[in-house]
Amino acid sequence: MTKSTFLGLFITALLAISCQDNEQAQQQTAATPLPVIEVPQRTVTGYTSYPVSIEGTVNSAVRAKVPGYITQVLVDEGEKVRKGQTLFKLETESLSQDAGAAKANVNAAQVEVDKLKPLVEKGIISPVQLETAKARLEQAKAGYSSIAASIGYATIKSPVDGYVGAINFREGALVSPGDPTPLTTVSDIDEVYAFFSMNERDYLNFIQNAEGENLSEKIDNFPPVQLQLVNDQIYSETGEIQTVTGQIDPTTGTVGFRAMFPNPNNILASGNSGRIRIPRTYENFPVVPESASFEQQGRVYVYGVQGDSLAVSVPIEVVDRVQNLIVVKEGIKPGDRIVAQGVGKLRNNTPIIPQPIPFDSIATSIKPIFK
Repeated sequence: MTKSTFLGLFITALLAISCQDNEQAQQQTAATPLPVIEVPQRTVTGYTSYPVSIEGTVNSAVRAKVPGYITQVLVDEGEKVRKGQTLFKLETESLSQDAGAAKANVNAAQVEVDKLKPLVEKGIISPVQLETAKARLEQAKAGYSSIAASIGYATIKSPVDGYVGAINFREGALVSPGDPTPLTTVSDIDEVYAFFSMNERDYLNFIQNAEGENLSEKIDNFPPVQLQLVNDQIYSETGEIQTVTGQIDPTTGTVGFRAMFPNPNNILASGNSGRIRIPRTYENFPVVPESASFEQQGRVYVYGVQGDSLAVSVPIEVVDRVQNLIVVKEGIKPGDRIVAQGVGKLRNNTPIIPQPIPFDSIATSIKPIFK
């Protein structure tokens, strides 16, 4: 090998080494600083919610039993009443007149019976005449009793202990038993029912995941539920699911549920609405923030950190999404390092400059879901 050839090879080697150094420098220069977290294992509780309607456990419509004009309304809306307390009075003047006539008929019939008894005993008249007079007396008594009962029905009383709802008729209104609208409704709201429905898929998932061998045992093992009021506040008392229809409504495709909530301060009333919140808890699962994930062709991925500076896409199997967290079944494990934010800037095998940050700094806004 000549000296010139050796010199040429040496220069070529130096150039190759220089190019490699330049490429590495360019790669390091192109690497993006990104926040990186370690995947934690957490117990996470999320909620599924459904629209709900509230009714008192006793919800009794108050109606007139006889027709008449209202002369007195003796209670006000929202007032607490006892069973048997008078709520309304109807006009009884015409009934009183009828009662007077009916009482006179009873007296006349009684006189007739008393007159015929001695005549029968002496054999002057046939016993049949006396029996006929007694029948007329009983008929007169029945007529009087009916009118007296109607007078009693003109005093309308509460059928249950509870609270008076809307009063739909006032003094002077003509009411009758056939009115479609009740005079009012008296509700017992010391406890209230919350009625809601699930679609068929949610119902099957819920029932299958509940503990127990049969529907009755599963109902007993249902977790306590929450009530979100229309102002978005969570009601202070937890409730329990008591009944499930177990049948799919062919019209709506849903299954009906009934939960019961204590109502010690009478905050809830019949007619309230809101949303029932049913908890679902995942114990000791790996979790990642939504900001660390991306989707591609129907699959969910995160970028794991390989070595010290390489972001590698990793497919994960999602169990559920709870607020801003993804509960993971497979693909990553606790302790793995992943890119926490900025994944939209990356491609598979992209160099990065890891910037370690605490997981809770990403999850601060979702801390309430942790047990």
